Amino acid sequence: MATADTTGPENIVRVRGACPHDCPDCCATVTEVRDGRAVAFYADHDHPVTQGWLCAKVRPYLDRVYSPDRLEYPLRRVGPKGAGQWQRISWDEAIGEIAVQWQRIIAEHGAAAILPYSYSGTLGMLQLGVCNARLWNRMGASGLERSICGAAAEAAVRATLGARWSPDPADLLASKLIVIWGHNPASTGPHLMPLLRDAQRNGAYVVVIDPRRTLTARSADEHIQPRPATDTALALGLMHVLFRDGLHDETWLAAHTTGWEDLRQRAEQYPPERVAAITGVPVAVIESLARRYGTTKPALLKFADGVQRHGNGGQTARALACLPAIVGQIGVRGGGLAYSTSDYVRWDLEALGHASECPPTPRIVNMNRIGAALTGEVSGPPIQSLYVFCANPVTSSPNASLTVRGLLRDDLFTVVHDLFLTDTARYADIVLPATSQLEQTDLHKAYGHRNLQYNTAAIAPLGEAKSNWEVMRLLASALGYDEPWLRQSAEEVIAEVLDATRATNPLLAGVTLERLQREGTVPLQFAPGQEVPFSDGRFPTPSGKVELRSEAMAAAGLDPLPDYTPPAEFADLRADDERLVLISGAAHHYVSSSMGNQPGLRAKEGEPHIEINPRDAAARGITHGDTVRVASARGACQLRAVVTESVPPGVAVAPKGQWGSLAPDGRNANWTTSDALADLAGQSTFHSNLVDVRAVENTSNTANATQQTETPYAGVPGN
Repeated sequence: MATADTTGPENIVRVRGACPHDCPDCCATVTEVRDGRAVAFYADHDHPVTQGWLCAKVRPYLDRVYSPDRLEYPLRRVGPKGAGQWQRISWDEAIGEIAVQWQRIIAEHGAAAILPYSYSGTLGMLQLGVCNARLWNRMGASGLERSICGAAAEAAVRATLGARWSPDPADLLASKLIVIWGHNPASTGPHLMPLLRDAQRNGAYVVVIDPRRTLTARSADEHIQPRPATDTALALGLMHVLFRDGLHDETWLAAHTTGWEDLRQRAEQYPPERVAAITGVPVAVIESLARRYGTTKPALLKFADGVQRHGNGGQTARALACLPAIVGQIGVRGGGLAYSTSDYVRWDLEALGHASECPPTPRIVNMNRIGAALTGEVSGPPIQSLYVFCANPVTSSPNASLTVRGLLRDDLFTVVHDLFLTDTARYADIVLPATSQLEQTDLHKAYGHRNLQYNTAAIAPLGEAKSNWEVMRLLASALGYDEPWLRQSAEEVIAEVLDATRATNPLLAGVTLERLQREGTVPLQFAPGQEVPFSDGRFPTPSGKVELRSEAMAAAGLDPLPDYTPPAEFADLRADDERLVLISGAAHHYVSSSMGNQPGLRAKEGEPHIEINPRDAAARGITHGDTVRVASARGACQLRAVVTESVPPGVAVAPKGQWGSLAPDGRNANWTTSDALADLAGQSTFHSNLVDVRAVENTSNTANATQQTETPYAGVPGN
């Protein structure tokens, strides 16, 4: 099927696209269009990963596109901030007002006083990557450290292996042991699940390590539940047994690593008895898993970003990245480390942002500290204007009460470009209507597989909606910038970045804009024998080896070896402290806050809730269905209690993505989360969160309260 073709008696146009959302699967999609309206949306049957089915989140995508709540026209605030009083204005008025305000701010404070804020509302190279860079570089605006999701793990894996290269998902079928650590692909990357089941049928033993009994854990052969934020200790305990019992591959370590003897000495400090006291995992379980990992080959260790969103997150990811090297499983089909495929293609930065032609970035603001930054925690001029796109920080960023306090500043000029009036847009001065994926052109690279996906616009923008790039071009023109790279069409930008990247990356050999437009999905071009990452024994680190001891981390003043340190919030806990560790894990039906306002998906996800163990519930007089107050040192929210054995004593889970504006108290779990930074790369620490949970009132109703039940995997055919 071509990217777009017209077939059939009803004059249906079928258009190839790509799911833009923050998921490793990056699915290939098909939109059927009749008379300019999308009438069907489904998966591409020919795609090697998507294979004809979509997840529960994206299947009803037309509900999102044609939602009656879509923003279709620019709006100007006419009442107090947050009051919801708006006036429709034209695009000319909106762009003109933004330009005037920014020119005033630049004249009075400098461009550093303007801060763009974006993240993963789309993962497109153009509508996110280029839009994160070009206009802001030209302005000399403040930069944003986009470290809310996987920054620590990204830095840790690169420091250890040199690059984020992961196996093809289909290589799972060659595995005999699969350890899924702090990851729930059934909800966050569901196209792995059929492969995981097939691997089990082929004889693979699957272990899930996660405090919560997730959908993925329910289908595993073994589920291990460490206390939150103790994963580094557990990994070091496994290393202790591997070295102690001679289960390490000394020949491989000597040939392909640096610092393995130092790591062995560090692991000696973590005997199973000590690790059991830290993690709550029994000694026998630690010993058994270590023996299994050291004797079963091929063995694959797979983790994702949730496991490192705490104060010790960088060292956690370092420890996990080291484990496959100890047993000599790197470079083996069906073995090694599966974290991300993102570094197979890294877009040419100069083509992406033209930074060499622009003023230097005056300062960098960490996005996890957005509330603190808006309320004065910045060097240089105060932030006078915030431009938000592809993000919803009031819903998704930590310490939401501080973010709201900053957004309420009378002297802050805020612009939000989005499809909906989000929790953040409600505090804006100007709101601009954005296009959906069906209304814009883009190019996507996955972080869970090894294909590029081209997205062709299937329909014209609804109302007066405009894409991120189109708005950037309008703003550049209004500000008087005449650089040609701020005037290019979407296709011209994609071709420029793709051509520049292909010139230095052999994996893009033969990949052109025209081919992408024609075929939709194009695989990366691996040389014969190079399909398995690191199979040649070479690593893009300074030493050319796996750096179990990282001199780069030592030079940065960090411990060069993985070690366990309790997050600061947990460090001085007394035995009688009754607070619970709150994990804000991924919701099954939302992608962070995207889809969190979609009625059909909200009905499936259920009202905002917190999972709590029966023992903890009984100690607090909480019954299933009660409304509870969840409070931390930062703030509080009200949630519905779900009493379940899926979480262990001492732990609670409140899935993220719920919009506070749709909750009875106007808040969500991020009113409790910490904006402290982790040990590496400015990482977020959502899961280093101690909360007090108390019943507000007895609202349980045995006739209406629905007990937590097993739910089918998202997107599996037939569900």
